[in-house]
Amino acid sequence: MAGNTFGNILKVSTFGESHGVALGGVLDGVPAGIEIDFDAIDYDLQRRKPGQSKITTQRKEDDGVEFLSGIFEGKTTGTSIGYIIKNKNQRSGDYGDIAKAYRPSHADFTYDQKYGFRDFRGGGRSSARETAIRVVAGAIAKQIIPDTSIKAYVSGVGELKLKTPYNEVDLTKVESNIVRCPDTDMADKMVNLINEVRLAGDTIGGVVSCVIDGTPIGLGEPVFDRLQAELAKAMFSINAVKGFEYGSGFEGSKLRGSQHNDLFNLDGTTKTNNSGGIQGGISNGEQIYFNVAFKPVATLLMPQITIDQNFKEVELNPKGRHDPCVVPRAVPIVEAMAALVLADYFLINKTRRI
Repeated sequence: MAGNTFGNILKVSTFGESHGVALGGVLDGVPAGIEIDFDAIDYDLQRRKPGQSKITTQRKEDDGVEFLSGIFEGKTTGTSIGYIIKNKNQRSGDYGDIAKAYRPSHADFTYDQKYGFRDFRGGGRSSARETAIRVVAGAIAKQIIPDTSIKAYVSGVGELKLKTPYNEVDLTKVESNIVRCPDTDMADKMVNLINEVRLAGDTIGGVVSCVIDGTPIGLGEPVFDRLQAELAKAMFSINAVKGFEYGSGFEGSKLRGSQHNDLFNLDGTTKTNNSGGIQGGISNGEQIYFNVAFKPVATLLMPQITIDQNFKEVELNPKGRHDPCVVPRAVPIVEAMAALVLADYFLINKTRRI
């Protein structure tokens, strides 16, 4: 299987399955001498881990990371950082029903057709559990970029949408509720909706928004490796992502150029930020902001008609512990992937000018 590595200078490779012994990662390209904040890594892992609230999967995992190499006396050595997260709460028996049947809109069918074999326990390699390894890498990446803040939050669940503009959101309130929406009233509505869906055995999608402050000017490579293109790739690599927009996004297509252009101030900043902090594929120093759309989880805790490996119609009654809505736990994953992109381009920029 190819496609397990992300990045250019800063590269993360992940391995492991949802119900294997452990998940693991190798993070290459981290400069030597960075003092690692292990509490910051654990903080991000705790925000992603399962079983953290009534609206997430009830799988119980500590998600403690064990570093094997690349860090000595609390500082990076410049060599590969190897690490693992052991799986402790697998219930592989819950997945017996899907051993030969394909869940609709899931990776079951495509994995089987591509490889002729699949690990059906929790989805194996296709499981979002793999993202725990990305969160560790992202938490380290955040520590590479000086004076840059990457904050994501839930801005939508189903038809519910937070109306507050990105630059007026109180990001200090994101962790004040279990859905990670910075508006208390909207958060309550989102929690109620997710609970309603969960009790019905169904799932629902949502939107995670991200705001990045303090991005240095000049990150991103023209033409094929534009900053927004790499951010889009990073977000689309996350399980269940169906859409990405930055800056004015699709709403910008409704405007005229005279309305959309970001006019300059004399110091090089801009009066508006429809560009979303990126011009010509390169960061311009303004806030970078984007939205990531997540589909409803494919595994439903209700009967569905599907097909089996012999292409015969069967009724599927999945068991297991699944998120009714992924967006609350996706917040630190979006931050992690954004951090990996920015840190990678930050290191690339170090090679561009003396």
